Amino acid sequence: MPDLEHTTERTHLIPHLAHNRRFSAVQQEVDADSLRSTHVSKEEQRLAATSIGERLPYNSYTTIDWLHDLVKDSFRSRAVHSQRGIRGTLASIFESGQGWIAAALIGLLTACVAFCVDMAVVTVSDWKLGYCSTNILSSRENCCTDHHPFGTTKANLGESCPSWHMWTENYWKAFGIYVGFAVAFGIASSSFTMLTKSTLPSTGPGHGDKSITGGEQGVVGKSMYLAAGSGIPEIKTILSGFVIPHFLDLKVLVVKAIGAVFAVSTGMCLGKEGPFVHISTCVAYLVGTFFPKYNENSRKMRELLSAGCSAGLSVAFGAPIGGVLFSYEEISTYFPRKVLWRAFLCSLVAAMVLKALNPTGTGKLVLFETNYGISYSPIHYLVFVVLGIAGGLFGGVFCKANFLWSKHFRKYSIIKNYPVFEVFLVVLATGLLQYPNPMTREPGDTIIKSLLVDCQDASHGWVCQQEAKGNNTKYVGWLVYGTLVKLILTTITFGCKVPSGIIIPALDAGAFFGRLIGQWITTISPGIFAMVGAAAFLAGVSRMTLSLCVIMFELTGELEYIVPHMIAILVAKWVADALEKDGVYDLAQAVLGHPFLDADHAMNLVQRNHDIVERLIPPNQTMRDITVDVPQDNKVTKWILSEKLNKLKERGLMDAGLVLVQDGMLQGYLSEGELDFGLNRIGQDWQGISRMRLLGEAEEGDLDLSSFVDRTPLTICAQAPMEYLVEMFGKLGLRYLCVVEEGSSKLVGVVIKKRLVAYLESLKE
Repeated sequence: MPDLEHTTERTHLIPHLAHNRRFSAVQQEVDADSLRSTHVSKEEQRLAATSIGERLPYNSYTTIDWLHDLVKDSFRSRAVHSQRGIRGTLASIFESGQGWIAAALIGLLTACVAFCVDMAVVTVSDWKLGYCSTNILSSRENCCTDHHPFGTTKANLGESCPSWHMWTENYWKAFGIYVGFAVAFGIASSSFTMLTKSTLPSTGPGHGDKSITGGEQGVVGKSMYLAAGSGIPEIKTILSGFVIPHFLDLKVLVVKAIGAVFAVSTGMCLGKEGPFVHISTCVAYLVGTFFPKYNENSRKMRELLSAGCSAGLSVAFGAPIGGVLFSYEEISTYFPRKVLWRAFLCSLVAAMVLKALNPTGTGKLVLFETNYGISYSPIHYLVFVVLGIAGGLFGGVFCKANFLWSKHFRKYSIIKNYPVFEVFLVVLATGLLQYPNPMTREPGDTIIKSLLVDCQDASHGWVCQQEAKGNNTKYVGWLVYGTLVKLILTTITFGCKVPSGIIIPALDAGAFFGRLIGQWITTISPGIFAMVGAAAFLAGVSRMTLSLCVIMFELTGELEYIVPHMIAILVAKWVADALEKDGVYDLAQAVLGHPFLDADHAMNLVQRNHDIVERLIPPNQTMRDITVDVPQDNKVTKWILSEKLNKLKERGLMDAGLVLVQDGMLQGYLSEGELDFGLNRIGQDWQGISRMRLLGEAEEGDLDLSSFVDRTPLTICAQAPMEYLVEMFGKLGLRYLCVVEEGSSKLVGVVIKKRLVAYLESLKE
């Protein structure tokens, strides 16, 4: 029997119990109370006597009720602070400090996971080229220098390194070994990802009802691989108020970390930065389950998840402030000031711990530290604008191309049914295209580091040696080749069933193009244009602005170039928005079919259409199926409710419900999950002709479901502008909204969040 203190989003609503028990009427009532207390948390039981009613734990792709969870948290907080004595004082102190303690733990644990992943990536990735004879588990850099974790660099041993052995000196043999290792790593990463396959109960919003554009829609299940991709679109969906079961489990965290190691090591156009955000959110969820304040309240849990997201980018780039801003700008739907403070602490602790662990061996957080020693002139603003235009074009073209690639190529049965085969093809193409270019042969972060370098002398590496030559036509050709290859490979790679992020590939492409432009502008270092170009290309792909500008400053340590970054980022966003309104994460959500409500985008859509709320009222047949006319004695027979429940299940929306009316006037709302529990668990031994109480005070012997009824549902007039509806769902976090007739205030319909999302999707099309 589940512990009543630890019901969560993943707790099954209908656990298996024996069905062969028979009770007397009194025993039935006692057993019903026992079942109710077992499956409903103590915090929810406090709400049973209130007008908003109690709720079962959210489950299976449903929408959370932000207002209900707000009231539930108020009840819990009052109960804690009402205690007297030393015990009450200590409880109040712990209550106030839970969020800070949890945030610090999340930062600490995220940094530890990131350290393990970083160390594994640099080692496994270098195995494509050779091995360290003194320590097979050592990377090339650690093998040839004193760059070691837990300490700082003592000496650089130079280019020649007797401890590092290439597999072969023959170019073609080395080419084959490189591609062979890459393919093996890709298959390993994808195979690990397959372990997280999950089946969701429905494909998305609107299914199981009349479509917004007409016609019937069936209930269709879909599969998803929880550890695939960056995880950011799914996290945005979760933070907006939807439940994706098991997406933040420990198993997913482990598979994501291991899969990311092998995926990045292939050399594919992907990065580990997106997966780090998913990993940090998993850590936040797992930490939150140990704190009752968060474990038993989905609204509070999402506050903690928003804070946890910041730690992911903090450890990925050594950018603690950028991580906080990224969570605010790109990820979170609900981000009050207290979440900002806790995200700040979480990101800070993550950065402090990672610096102490020192995975890069430099003793610094800055990954791509530069020192150009020269400033720019006003004339260079034109070049930064050009880089912004190029970044916007790259981002717009990439978003459209990747969306079409995902919608069409991945629909072929051999690709859809055998995702490991797609990874094999992409890794093979990546190896064949990238190895010939000396710059694209290296891992993504190494590429950026080499392209941002300031060649004050020719001893800084291959790039500087090429630029020091008088005739560098071949080198320019490699830069053009690198830019085009990154665009093509990133387009076909993003969305493969391996843990992957888009940030590093976009930075790579922008750095290539910026370095290319810098070959014809000799007044300042071409590394400056590579740095600004990298920011512009990422802005075009992701549409990040403020957070990206800060991240670039923290990545390079170049405060002097904040203004060029701002110019390029804004221009890139404007150009990309003109080509494609949605960024890469929004389009990924559309491909995946997750029901995400972006209030700003939604408002822009409805403002272009003169619609009223009446447009979203369900068809008459649907309204008859979900409406219960409650007699004056407030009781309805069980078989009527069972029929209504079957109709709800046929629609497959998971978070729909019944509206209760008397004489046409709205009296309450009973959600599908609570109705199912009441009929099939509490009322399993009552006969079909038994009458169940839905409203009013319960009497002895009643089968009472009134405590599950929300007797204060919010309403809106059917003639109200659609903007009212979008604003209420977006700002209040509603699960459903009842529609009443103008003048009489009689119930005429009900709109659930998923139906609104489906309507907005139809406007896009």
